[in-house]
Amino acid sequence: MNPPARPASPKPWEGIISEEEQRAYNAAGFGRQTGLGKRPALLIIDVQYRTTGTEPKPFWEAIKEYPTSCGEVAWRAVARIQQLLGLFRERDWPVMYPLVAPKQSFDRGRLSDKVPAIMNVAAKGYEFPPEIAPREVDILLPKKHPSAFFGTPLASYLINAGADSLVVTGCSTSGCVRGSVVDAFAYNFRVLVPHDAVYDRSATSHAVNLFDMASKYADVMSTDEALEALRQIA
Repeated sequence: MNPPARPASPKPWEGIISEEEQRAYNAAGFGRQTGLGKRPALLIIDVQYRTTGTEPKPFWEAIKEYPTSCGEVAWRAVARIQQLLGLFRERDWPVMYPLVAPKQSFDRGRLSDKVPAIMNVAAKGYEFPPEIAPREVDILLPKKHPSAFFGTPLASYLINAGADSLVVTGCSTSGCVRGSVVDAFAYNFRVLVPHDAVYDRSATSHAVNLFDMASKYADVMSTDEALEALRQIA
């Protein structure tokens, strides 16, 4: 006898997006699952001390170290990313790190106008927590803008790696994660976002953007569900 199917995990947007609004999306046919292909790649976006802090702390304590830190939610996501990374290492699937590199004076632009603090991050802020740090075989992709695809060779690397699906993790859900997911969708990659492996300084923005991505651009599920789906790939 087959074991009973695991019930779907609660969605982060439950209690935030009204049932009426969810019905409206369902009525239009949004939110169908697309599934994974045969060779996924893992994106770990901007998981650096500047968004996590050097240790888990409540938000208002964390931003005393790095104003751009997201606090404890970041470290909860790091633990989940670590699980996904372990499976990708085991399967020898490609792992890529879109990241913000240290800012130079010539990097000033609209981003520095909107978020001045990003121009003055201490050097250590650009380092990776050891739990998810890259290895020599991984691909690092410095970027200047939210999407991991904009102005980077990410699409070329994915094609060369034979990837047909992306598992997108990291920070922030409403910014760089969402921008990368939308562009990945536009390039016709299958996209999976583990909702507890991405993080944001705003719980509301995190939830609303996950709902929108689930409706239009990606499959959104828990890390446990994502691991289960990934292990089904031959």
